[in-house]
Amino acid sequence: MFIVFLRFSDNRAKAAQFMEGHNAWIKDGFEAGIFLLVGSLQPGAGGAILAHNISREDLDTLVQKDPFVTERVVSAEVDEITPGRVDERLLFLKG
Repeated sequence: MFIVFLRFSDNRAKAAQFMEGHNAWIKDGFEAGIFLLVGSLQPGAGGAILAHNISREDLDTLVQKDPFVTERVVSAEVDEITPGRVDERLLFLKG
C-alpha cells in the first residue's frame, strides 16, 4: 500500500490549466482499482492519494503520467506502507 503526496510547487498558478487532465488521471486510477482515496492536503498544500494493487515501480511510472507532475505543478513523494494491524473493514489491504 502506498501514500502519494502531491505537494504544490512554485508553479501552482498553472494548476487550473492542467486540472482537467489531472482529474482524468485520478479517474483512471480509481477505474483501474489502484486508487482508494484522493484528498486535499490542508491548508491548500496539495493532495494525497492512497493506492494499492500496484508495484512501486508501476506506481512511480503512473505518478509521472499525472499532468500536475509532468508540468511541475506539484512535486510527488511516494511512501510505502506495509499494513500490520488493521481494522477488519480494511483487511483487504493486507493482501
